[in-house]
Amino acid sequence: MEHVALMFVDLVVMGLGHVGLPLAHRASQAGLRTVGLDVSEQVVAGVRGGRSPVGGVADQDVAAMLGAGFTATTDPAVISTAQTVVICVPTGLAPDGTPDLSSVEAATRAVASRLRVGMLVVLESTSYPGTTQDVVRPLLESGSGLRAGDDFHLAYSPQRIDPGNPVWNVGNTPKIVSGCTELCAKYATAFYRQFVDDLVIARGTQEAEMAKLLENTYRYVNIALVNEVALFCHESGIDTWDVLHCAATKPFGFAPFTPGPGVGGHCIPVDPRYLAARAASQGFPFRMLAAAHEVLGRMPGHVAGRALRLLTEVRGDPRGARVLLLGVAYKPGVADVRESPARPVAEALCAAGAEVGYHDPYVDTFTVGGRPLPRATDLPAALDASDLAILLQEHPCYDMNALSRARCALLDTRGKVAGSRVTLL
Repeated sequence: MEHVALMFVDLVVMGLGHVGLPLAHRASQAGLRTVGLDVSEQVVAGVRGGRSPVGGVADQDVAAMLGAGFTATTDPAVISTAQTVVICVPTGLAPDGTPDLSSVEAATRAVASRLRVGMLVVLESTSYPGTTQDVVRPLLESGSGLRAGDDFHLAYSPQRIDPGNPVWNVGNTPKIVSGCTELCAKYATAFYRQFVDDLVIARGTQEAEMAKLLENTYRYVNIALVNEVALFCHESGIDTWDVLHCAATKPFGFAPFTPGPGVGGHCIPVDPRYLAARAASQGFPFRMLAAAHEVLGRMPGHVAGRALRLLTEVRGDPRGARVLLLGVAYKPGVADVRESPARPVAEALCAAGAEVGYHDPYVDTFTVGGRPLPRATDLPAALDASDLAILLQEHPCYDMNALSRARCALLDTRGKVAGSRVTLL
């Protein structure tokens, strides 16, 4: 492990991923002496070399951060030099689908052994209500001998990062702030006020944790709703996309969502599972989450089934058919493939004997079943060589008019393409 010379800094950000690096970037822009701490030597080496590991921060932004004094390290000793430590490590799912707080716990233990009187510790990682008080606080107190609210300040402020969003960022997105005590909340508020325009003070850490889960659960259940509407409309011979267009014209009481091949990313498929697990531990059956999970879990199989039926129509047998997946990232304009529904779609098509490749200008490698799928770089040529293309993600670089003129059949799961050879989800 490398060692850094100890000097006092304003902020140490733990985790330089999709949450931590944008936070460090904004803090650095505001003039805070900031250090990024990550367990990955590859990530740290890249950042030190001016290369961003995430889509929300450009290489030139990293270069500007370095020029302003920012540095990255794998040495946790830097924690002891910080006035404020913000934990931005991943909170994913264990193999059995339950919350995995191992990264949060490891980061908290690293802070606990270096905690100083007067330090502010903030958790930004998304988790279930009670994590700050019941998991993070005991680890900090037992590992340091200090007491939250008296000797140091502990807060929770959920991240609201939207990768690829050109309008909303760390600075102008209203930020929820909470503390284990009123004094903790005041210290956290003073910290974030240095580089965030609008702050929203929650009553306590559980309210802030629950608010974050509600935000993404709201999207989760509404995405599930429109996907089930799409399934019903397909069975009933109703034009799903015209229904959605008409409903979206209502200027009040309706928020538009669109169907697709499923949900992906780190937040939407994961956060509701944290809420469901917490509710189950308290004996509360969150029935709507279970229903939404069931509906969204069906969508990749539904898309694959539609594709196989189209292949049967156009060439008689799906076996040996050439299928091109268009966009395997989980959202438009990003390179993130975490939990992407493109993977189960590809797995089902491969299992049926189809030859599956992909085109995605953002994703260099996409692995399915332990092997990388062939990647097309010449889109027109790849379309000409395919029996079927499936538009899974509406990347901004895709020319929908050009796709409508493709020689091959096209299954559009996003409702963006029109043409005689186009089939809508």
